[in-house]
Amino acid sequence: NDLALIYSKEYCNTVAVYTTNKVKGAPILVTKENIKDGLAKAVIVNSVNANTCNVDGVEKAKKMCVLTANQLKISADDVIVASTGVIGQVLPIEPIEKGMEELVKGLSDKGNKSALEAIMTTDTMEKEIAVEFQLGGKKCTMGGMLKGSGMIHPNMATTLTFITTDVKIKTEFLQMALDDVVKTTLNRVSVDG
Repeated sequence: NDLALIYSKEYCNTVAVYTTNKVKGAPILVTKENIKDGLAKAVIVNSVNANTCNVDGVEKAKKMCVLTANQLKISADDVIVASTGVIGQVLPIEPIEKGMEELVKGLSDKGNKSALEAIMTTDTMEKEIAVEFQLGGKKCTMGGMLKGSGMIHPNMATTLTFITTDVKIKTEFLQMALDDVVKTTLNRVSVDG
């Protein structure tokens, strides 16, 4: 269980923040390119291998997007990709390719536990939350899951966090909110710094 998928049938306004470390994994480079338009439909995440410091890392990250897109019948440019695990080892794409059909068949509104377990590496506990709240007189929901327990410096170095919401918000305001809140939350976490 080392492959997770988050999927929305509708386009989602999508923003991100990244590590400030000079060394960035190939998935970050591909994700930055894929969300330039501020939209996405899916997130594919593998654990065990970080796909960082690899000659073919970008090629493999793009391949993960294509494999996901083909199964979901969407554009590869609408897929966010993330990897976590050992740094500097070549990412074998074959197990991901073999597992993709089953992963997509297993998509479920109740699949959060499986997705959370799939992204955990050295974590000793699950980190997830879901909340409901009122905004403008409408019921809204927000859910999140996170992995990261070691080497979390500087500023989210190996932390992966995925937050989804049904709040209708423009991409630029979503980015402003994320940039603001991350300063007083995730960027305060330091395990080895």
